[in-house]
Amino acid sequence: MKIGILSDTHGAIDVVDTVFAMAPDAELWLYAGDVVGDAQYLATIAQTDVRFVPGNCDWPNPNTPETIVVEAAGHRILLTHGHVYGVQYGTRFLVEAAAEANCDIAVYGHTHVAEYSPGTPITVLNPGSAARPRDAACGSFMTVDLVPGKAPEVHLKRLGQR
Repeated sequence: MKIGILSDTHGAIDVVDTVFAMAPDAELWLYAGDVVGDAQYLATIAQTDVRFVPGNCDWPNPNTPETIVVEAAGHRILLTHGHVYGVQYGTRFLVEAAAEANCDIAVYGHTHVAEYSPGTPITVLNPGSAARPRDAACGSFMTVDLVPGKAPEVHLKRLGQR
């Protein structure tokens, strides 16, 4: 199963269009917050399942949890923006939360810096920011190939590159 992971688009719908054009075959999209309206827009153009969580720039909504668990292709994925776990200081608390939820993958945003930390038992992924990157000149997102019983195959994609 191919999934797309996106975060921190901050209302840049044109960036969402670009991301989708680069990965139109994703069967599932995970959106790690800042701005959830962009995730809802992605759902309309992708016409596939888009799971999302709010970020620190989203208006608080008690009906939208800050952390969810997504099951896909035999994997359990903890999805969060990350600000509630203090990810700007490290991912220790995020990894602990993923372990408590019996997840093997943790996905977060917030820092605008892409990260791929393969781990046993938890792989940590941050797609960076598609609209406002802090780690490169071009925005980024990820695609991940998931196969039951195998480690995720992660691809960092930079906007403007194929």
